[in-house]
Amino acid sequence: MKIRLWLFLPLLFIFCFGKGQETIKGKVLDSETKAAVFQAEVSQFNKSDRRIIEKVLTDSLGVFQLNNRADNSYIVIQKDGYENKELDKTGDFSLIALKPAVGNISEVVIRSAARNIKLNDGNIVMSVSGNKDFKTSANLLEVLRKTPGVSIDQEGGIFIGGRITPAIFIDGKPVAMSSQELQSYLRSLPPEMVESLEVNANPSSKYDAEFKGIIDIRLKRNGNLGWKGNYSGNTYANKFSYRENSLNLSYNTEKTAYSLQANYNNGISTYRYNALQKLANTNIMRTNTYQEDEGTVYGIQTAADFRMNDKNRVGISLRGNFRQSDRFRLGSLYTTNKDESQLIFNTQSENPTEYSQENYGITADYSFQNKGFKLNFLGNYLSVTNKQNDDFINRDQPTSQLLSYWKSDLLNKIDIQTVQIDASQKMGNADLEAGMKYSRSDTDNNIRYDTLSVNNRFVFDPERSNMFSYKEKIWAGYVSYRQKFGKFQVNAGLRFENTQSASDAVTRDSIVSRNYLEWLPSFSTSYAFNKSNELSLSYSRKMTRPVFSQLNPFRVYFSPLNYWIGNPYLQPSFTSQIKLTYRYKNWVTSFTAGKEKDVMTRYPLYNPKTNVLEYLGTNLPYRKFASIETSFPIKLTKWWNITSQIAGYYNDEFRPYLDEVFALKVYNYDLRVNQVFSLPKGYTVNLFANYESRTGNSLYIIKPRYTVDLSLQKSWFNNTLNTKISYNNIFDSYDQRLEFRHKQIMDNRLTHWWDSSRLILSVGYSFGSSKYQTKEIQKTEEENRAR
Repeated sequence: MKIRLWLFLPLLFIFCFGKGQETIKGKVLDSETKAAVFQAEVSQFNKSDRRIIEKVLTDSLGVFQLNNRADNSYIVIQKDGYENKELDKTGDFSLIALKPAVGNISEVVIRSAARNIKLNDGNIVMSVSGNKDFKTSANLLEVLRKTPGVSIDQEGGIFIGGRITPAIFIDGKPVAMSSQELQSYLRSLPPEMVESLEVNANPSSKYDAEFKGIIDIRLKRNGNLGWKGNYSGNTYANKFSYRENSLNLSYNTEKTAYSLQANYNNGISTYRYNALQKLANTNIMRTNTYQEDEGTVYGIQTAADFRMNDKNRVGISLRGNFRQSDRFRLGSLYTTNKDESQLIFNTQSENPTEYSQENYGITADYSFQNKGFKLNFLGNYLSVTNKQNDDFINRDQPTSQLLSYWKSDLLNKIDIQTVQIDASQKMGNADLEAGMKYSRSDTDNNIRYDTLSVNNRFVFDPERSNMFSYKEKIWAGYVSYRQKFGKFQVNAGLRFENTQSASDAVTRDSIVSRNYLEWLPSFSTSYAFNKSNELSLSYSRKMTRPVFSQLNPFRVYFSPLNYWIGNPYLQPSFTSQIKLTYRYKNWVTSFTAGKEKDVMTRYPLYNPKTNVLEYLGTNLPYRKFASIETSFPIKLTKWWNITSQIAGYYNDEFRPYLDEVFALKVYNYDLRVNQVFSLPKGYTVNLFANYESRTGNSLYIIKPRYTVDLSLQKSWFNNTLNTKISYNNIFDSYDQRLEFRHKQIMDNRLTHWWDSSRLILSVGYSFGSSKYQTKEIQKTEEENRAR
């Protein structure tokens, strides 16, 4: 490690003493409202060949800084909804007024259609605030459902390209949150608070090896001095109701920005599961499960950003998230002989659960910038505590006789600490960047089972009880280089990650330790033919480590006869992929292909003697994949806009199972159509439809499904009050149905249903007493980053 640090120090020395450049500073305002224009594109062009010399975005107060004042150049300022402005480099940049672009339709005055999609190094950047496609969405999760290349499942899981679970960034920084906390946070963000989303389906070596995809959420900042607030509330109604409430406050001074976010959610959700399980010449099992979750989630997050001077900035944020859930699961298992002429047994199971989670997090960062040099420190700490108590009660259905009864008591603790340093130096048309990161994760799991004995007393059950810990340390570093050659740009990077891990199955006195170093290269290139045409090509190699739940070698029960088991000997998987992206105006098409080795998965194993179905963790030899996706808007009339998304997928995996090998090539496609109707008097109607064709893998077929959503939005009182009403999954048609492909081995048919057919009522209210000030403040590192 000393050798790595000594290699890094000379690079840092070069950054610190790199040659400075003459700068251009300025501020961009709305010519009518005099408000700051946030994230306006400021580009410096060479007059002779019109190539871009440098491009930046304005910060939350409309301020920008160009670090390379070149001769024979001019400045162009662009922002969706505004007319472009061109200035000579010798012009006055202190206050630049942009004129809103307007057009007349009868007696209604509207702004010109915004360019809602752009590319950044081949990644789709989608405008959110002010985008008509998202005006009727209740929260950011609803926005993501309509974002090209992104999909959301019934349980709120987020995917890119139908298969990748992305990392979530906020304003360019990764967020260390549990999955439950992240969903709660995204549900608390109304679209009006989000400036844009960037979907990165092929991250470079700058990012962690596990980040196969990234969604970067850029929040809309309050650039005014004083305080401002927003309340957002959603009510979901079907058989039961669920309520979401969030309050966001900000207070800005000339040197400091404070923010506070609080959310409170509560209600009941339901889930149903039906299954047919049968091996050849054995009993036939039919399972039916009904589940109710009554939960309460509340969280608070506060942050302060201190701008010490025009070069130094310090930020800190604290947060807590707390969840209480009472789950009741009622199931039945109806078993007959192979020709269904004789009943073998008919049992009923009850599984009441009490679950709680407490999350605490702190993030601190410091940034320094001086002309073309930037330095950033980031530290994160996350603590998660899970507690769960379960009762598993099995009875004979006809007689109600108690067959078995056991209890479980779970305590799970997770601690994650990360420290990261990044430095970059601009040298003419080139950017050199390097960084190092250290992370440490400690997970401890203790679950105790007690079984009711014949003496009607609960006795400790050592076969099911589980003490397991997992500790992981990662040292990582990267170097990346970017160079522009006119309209052509090249990025190259190399990352190393050294992983030290130890999984300890205390109950079994078994320890598995690992120590491995991996080198992960990346490369990308892009060419801008003109403002409307861009082409990019990228390559990356990524690594996915097994997580705690995949390594834990003990049973986690879905029902008394259905559970999954982890595998402490799982190996990390490695993915190599290429991506090609082309944009013509708002039409974006991308092609991705790659191969993953040592794929981590779970496969089903049915025991005909005990009627137990268990899912075991294993590594598959390989999986090949490819996808092609395209999205394009169509403006049929001035009041009717359609955005269509079409995606085709290919999957080929080598899967050994029960002494046989299955390697099927699976093709499927998705189709999404989002229609927006801009009606008189400010009403907006949104009709969204999604169809997923038949898909699956080498073992299972997943049946086709579709969903249709209808929503209406209207703003009141000069846009301070925003109301929405939606009916999601109108036809209750989005259940998931799976069927085992190989009937000669096993006839296994599963159906999962979630209560996603629901009426949603939303209200948002903005308030505050902020006043616009023109005094300049420093931009953050993310605000300076060229798009």
